[in-house]
Amino acid sequence: MATRKIKVTQTGSSIGRPKDQLATLLGLGLTRMGRTRILDDTPSIRGMVFKVQHLVKLELPEE
Repeated sequence: MATRKIKVTQTGSSIGRPKDQLATLLGLGLTRMGRTRILDDTPSIRGMVFKVQHLVKLELPEE
């Protein structure tokens, strides 16, 4: 069974953000603006994306 994937790109800077938002970005594997990660579409990942939704862009990868 294939798992769904989502493509998350950091669009905003983490400078001056609260520590919990910085930790969430690091947990998603996003360390600088423009970095993109393809992650499994799980409820925990969706929750992390929701927490920093003003700093990231969410897409479905082309496969």
